[in-house]
Amino acid sequence: MFIKVNILTTSGPASVGLLYKEAVGKIMTEAQFVEAVGFSNFLPGSEALKLAMFVGFAAGGFPGTIAALLGSVLPPTLIMLAVAALLEKLQGEAWMQGFMMGLGPAVAMLIVVVAWNIFYSENTKTIKRRALLIAALSALALWFDLPSPLVLLGAGILGVVLFR
Repeated sequence: MFIKVNILTTSGPASVGLLYKEAVGKIMTEAQFVEAVGFSNFLPGSEALKLAMFVGFAAGGFPGTIAALLGSVLPPTLIMLAVAALLEKLQGEAWMQGFMMGLGPAVAMLIVVVAWNIFYSENTKTIKRRALLIAALSALALWFDLPSPLVLLGAGILGVVLFR
């Protein structure tokens, strides 16, 4: 699963959506996945790698964590080596700049789809209003340049208050 996710998305923020599809309902609940996303963003280091290791641990304990680590690190490393060699040859081409600018909106849309899955409940066909409130307050805090670990800590505390 981790090799598939990291071959198709090469890790980073784009992998969260595919990891969500692969893990939620099969390995962990949506609530566990959301908790793992929160913790992986709160701790220092690569969010995608930490999230994969959380999912790997949920799937198989320590061996699952090691499988997630290897499945998350090896594909992007090999792909990046190949891409770097290719980009070295293509760096002067005019179409390359347009291609690179086209990737940004696609990554943003992947993140929006994951957010929608977190905020919308298929069972009740309603928006999770408390989650939206936390998201709005978090966006406001980030707008005013508060450090993201503090925003996540505040959102966690607000979650304890709102979701008791």
